[in-house]
Amino acid sequence: MRGEGAMDYRIGAGTGFAGDRYEPAEVLARSASLDALVFECLAERTIALAVAARDAAGGGRGFDPRIVRRISAVLPLLDPRTIIVTNAGAADPRGGALAIREAAAELGRPRVVAAVTGDDVLDILDPSTPVLGADGVIGDFGDRIVSANAYLGSQGIVDALDAGADVVVSGRVGDASLFVGPLRHHHGWAPDALDRIADATLVGHLLECAGQLTGGYFADGVRKTVPDLARLGFPYADVAPGGAAVYRKVEGTGGRLDRRTVLEQLLYEIDNPRRYLTPDVAVDLSAVRVDEVGPDAVAVVGASAVDVPGDLKVSVGVRDGHVAIAEISYAGAGCVGRAQLAERIIRERWVEVLGRSSELRSSLIGVDATRPWWRDEVPEPSEVRLRMSVRSFDPAEATDLCEEVEALYTNGPSGGGGATASIRETVGMVSALIPRDAVRHRVEVL
Repeated sequence: MRGEGAMDYRIGAGTGFAGDRYEPAEVLARSASLDALVFECLAERTIALAVAARDAAGGGRGFDPRIVRRISAVLPLLDPRTIIVTNAGAADPRGGALAIREAAAELGRPRVVAAVTGDDVLDILDPSTPVLGADGVIGDFGDRIVSANAYLGSQGIVDALDAGADVVVSGRVGDASLFVGPLRHHHGWAPDALDRIADATLVGHLLECAGQLTGGYFADGVRKTVPDLARLGFPYADVAPGGAAVYRKVEGTGGRLDRRTVLEQLLYEIDNPRRYLTPDVAVDLSAVRVDEVGPDAVAVVGASAVDVPGDLKVSVGVRDGHVAIAEISYAGAGCVGRAQLAERIIRERWVEVLGRSSELRSSLIGVDATRPWWRDEVPEPSEVRLRMSVRSFDPAEATDLCEEVEALYTNGPSGGGGATASIRETVGMVSALIPRDAVRHRVEVL
């Protein structure tokens, strides 16, 4: 954390998703003198998967346990005044907050931890609510629904920090809003300071995917090179009271931070750049300016507010059957023909012997798994892997596919090997809208 005279607020990105690397956040904590560190951990399906896993186990944790390891690693490196914010509370923010508080105490680095809840709207979501982007209503899914979580804005985080918390654990909150909260708290931006909140939302949007701003998900062979991706540094931003921000990474870390990497992230998942919808504000990004101001240093300014959306997006998790994936490899001369024969055997038995009706999908990895359908001429490789899959609400049908592929060892073409199979219950996602005034966040300082 920097000296008391610093007017800019320095906020860093510790993760871009739940399975992100650990050490980049530790580098930031050790070397970036942060005022705040944000761990963004929730993809679209994360909460639904956590609920499904918890229910299948008959109880247990609904938060991401990896957050305890992450925060335990950075606490000894951070100034005690540095704020930490995370949405890794997932389906159990309070449980996550308690686990973090206990870990901090064991490290001799006690923290005031708060849980922000209220995103779970399963009990209040009207079954007649239309499904976004599809025909039908939410009630059509019946008892297949496992979760429904509204995207909260930054106010719960602001309230928690105002109440004295220095670690805030939430469930579903808009990704950018995780960064908006500390910025509003520090700079004193009221809920109606919409242009400043738009600026903060832009900061959050650029930082939320962590390494994507510094060259992750950017490299493309010789056309777009990124140095030292094995040691990719995560970004941080210095945000002025007027909302302008300069983005950097720790000197000596891998990656690149320049106009090109920033522009790619700027356009990531925004739909309409003149009305980028978030829980806090609809943002106009059409006048944003991106300028390189030094090595691995980029200034970004120019977001403006359109209005505050009247509805909040809700992600609804829906049980979507079992997916079975089974594979087997063939190598040497004629391997493609043998793999194709194996596929024909499975397809014939699927219908005529087993009496199954669910659609099988197949691909020959190394031949056609990613090949455009209109390109027929492909040189024959020296090895190929047959991949077959099915989605079914009958787990026995999923098991059938796995057993049939394994049986190819002695009942199919010669030279098959390396057969593998897996079955998993899947959770799909649909989206809906809920009136903003129907959702209330709650803050508990533990």
